[in-house]
Order: sequence, then structure tokens, then C-alpha cells
Amino acid sequence: MRPDQTRSFSLFKLSLLLDLLFSALNTQPSLGLQTSMAPFSPFKLSLLLNLLSNSGTWQAPRHGKNFFGIYPPTCGRIECPTYQLVQAGDDYEIRRYNSTVWMSTSPIQDISLVEATRTGFLQLFDYIQGKNSHSQKIEMTAPVINEVYPSDGPFCASSFVVSFYVPKANQPDPPPAKGLHAQRWKPTYVAVRQFGGFVSDSDVAMEAAALEGSLSGSAWAAAIEKSREGSDHASNYTVAQYNSPFEFDDRVNEVWMLFDMEGDEHELKI
Repeated sequence: MRPDQTRSFSLFKLSLLLDLLFSALNTQPSLGLQTSMAPFSPFKLSLLLNLLSNSGTWQAPRHGKNFFGIYPPTCGRIECPTYQLVQAGDDYEIRRYNSTVWMSTSPIQDISLVEATRTGFLQLFDYIQGKNSHSQKIEMTAPVINEVYPSDGPFCASSFVVSFYVPKANQPDPPPAKGLHAQRWKPTYVAVRQFGGFVSDSDVAMEAAALEGSLSGSAWAAAIEKSREGSDHASNYTVAQYNSPFEFDDRVNEVWMLFDMEGDEHELKI
């Protein structure tokens, strides 16, 4: 492992530990400890103990043709949205996802996708642990996705919407919660590129550019562009992450580009 990889991963671990600790103490780093402590869930305690004791090694990202068509191992353990594979390219897939429901954060302004994902995930984690209007606990699912609305410059904050896939059992009536809203997707086409390791801001930009390059000149690229032009709120791309932060092996991430083909399938010339 290179020193810079060790340092980056250690900072990631430390940052997550601090978030969980301050959440457990019901306080903020800049405000100091409060006089009373909020209940600390056994699940959060297990996260802390896992992070403190785990001696696993950092997994370098894998990209492109060497990392393609992999079924995320996580989806063998927890529920994931279902889809049909429409086409498998050299280093991408076209999928058609069935109707899905996602619980989503309000837009998060940040210069870092990684930081915005962490902020949104903590909100969504509280939601599935019962911090909702029904005080209902909800099963964990995968992936957690982050819709990216890029800024106009490298030092300007972009907008991110982080979402949790709602299990089928809860989709008819997902519990509402302050600061979150439900997104109901109709059947949706998605261009997908997979990559491994822990997500970084530079990796995501590279993978999104590579996906656009792979699709260039295809009917899929035209459909994506048409969908973006047809909506004032269409994201540039979406990042899907299937693993928890303390899983080191078999990490699977994806860049998604969503588009609408309903009613236009007959026009495809692949």
C-alpha cells in the first residue's frame, strides 16, 4: 500500500468514527458536549467497534474492462432494485430498472461528492433506524445513490441529492420524515459503468467521463442528451455505492446516466 493511500484511508476512517461518536453524544464538534447523552443504538456501537478493530487492507480501485458485469455481492445479502439487462457493451451496460421508490435528501451543497454522500447517508441512516414520522425501522438496502448536479467552476459548490432505495414492503407507503422526500421512478433506462475500491472525487469524474466516451455516437448517448434537455432538473450523472464504509473487499460502485426510452424503443439503432 502506498503511503498516500494509507493516509487517505485512515482519514476516511477517522472522519466516519467522529461522525458516529458525535451522533452518539447528540452534539456537534464545534459546540462541545451537551449535558445529556442520546441513546446509542447497538448498530452504531457495532459500527464503531468494527472500525476500531478491523485491520483489513485498502483495496485499490479497479476500472474498465477488468471490472465489468459484476453482480454486487451485497445484493445477495440485502434487497436491491431489480432490472433487465438491455445491452452489454465492452465496458458498460444498459439496464432497464423497474418502477422504484427512493427516499431522498434535500439538495446538499458541497464541493466534494464524498463529503456530500457522507452527510446524506447519516440522514438516511437515522431515517431507517426509526427517525421518521412512524418511528418505524426499515431494512437496509443497496445501493445508496448520489445524483450529481455539477457547479459552473472547480471551486464552486455542486448540488447533490443522496437517496436510499426503499424496500418493496415499504414502497406503497414509505414513512415521511423531515428533510427527506420520496422519489417515485417510473421504469427507467440507465447506462452503467462499474468500478471498485473506495469512491474518491477524482475517480468519479474520471469514470463519468469514461462512460460518456464509451457511449459516444450511440443511440444511448442521443437518448441521454434528449432526456437532459427535456428536464430542468436532470442530473448530469449518478453515483451508486453498494458497500458499507467498513467493508474493504469486493467493493462495487457504479456511475449511472439515466434516460427515458418509454415509447421510443422502436427507434433504437444499436
